[in-house]
Amino acid sequence: MTATSAPAQPPTRRPVRSLGDRLFAGSATGAGILILLLLAGVAAFLVVQSVPAVTAPADSIPGGEGIVAYVWPLVFGTLLAAVIALLVATPLAIGIALFTTYYAPRRVAQPLGYLVDLLAAIPSVVYGFWGIAWLAPHLVPSYRWLDEHAGWLPFFAGPASATGRTMLTAGLVLAIMILPIISAISREVFSQVPSLHREAALALGATRWEMIRMAVLPYGRSGVIGGAMLGLGRALGETLAVALVLSVTSGLVTVNLISSSNPATIAANIALNFPEATGIGVNALIASGLALFVITFAVNLLARAVVNRRAEFSE
Repeated sequence: MTATSAPAQPPTRRPVRSLGDRLFAGSATGAGILILLLLAGVAAFLVVQSVPAVTAPADSIPGGEGIVAYVWPLVFGTLLAAVIALLVATPLAIGIALFTTYYAPRRVAQPLGYLVDLLAAIPSVVYGFWGIAWLAPHLVPSYRWLDEHAGWLPFFAGPASATGRTMLTAGLVLAIMILPIISAISREVFSQVPSLHREAALALGATRWEMIRMAVLPYGRSGVIGGAMLGLGRALGETLAVALVLSVTSGLVTVNLISSSNPATIAANIALNFPEATGIGVNALIASGLALFVITFAVNLLARAVVNRRAEFSE
């Protein structure tokens, strides 16, 4: 008997992509590579320009105590202002997102959502002028009350500022600036909660708040944290609003939030001093910019990791 040969398999052909597909794939790849190159270029520039300040004698750095003593108070002030903004804005943003998603009627929820989102379109210099001309003077009586009744806390040790240009005022202005970012992301996350989860909780006799607490908040926790981290990144790099509102004392590290003596932030310090800086002073400012670059990059990486974790949870 002759063995029967197996049928020949047809040759496989690679799918032929059209010219439009190839152009789109090439442009998308090129855009991704370009972004990486730009990021690497910025990082390389900051590192190279910071080296002279790092290696220079301590007495040649502004303040006369070395680059670490120069940058550390700026890093502290930047983190302090951003944390205040985050602590104030995050609960407000979550409340607004829950109200517009599950409580407010549609005719109220949509306009309210648009108004909150429009806060992101206001220029930062307008926030700064509003903070220094209206918010700061109106907060002075509150600062005096905190100094009298809560002065035993280091945050309100006083003496209270007579102008209201304090770290707490700057943090409140930043909170309003990052509020639309956190609110928009939280609103999108809460609206994507599976309807079966919500209906199951209500069917078991849960109230609306219990349904939100048991079904909505656990599902959207990672998304809210990711939005908060993105808002934190915005607060870390804000310049004009903080520069206009904050009354700065160079080289100061303090947690007193209502005094007229406050640490500066990195971005505001660069904006205020760069036009008049020369020589090693420019390199010191760029070194502080490198510190801000590293902090912001780390915050964005953390936000991306949280968002990816939420995506895995949703799947």
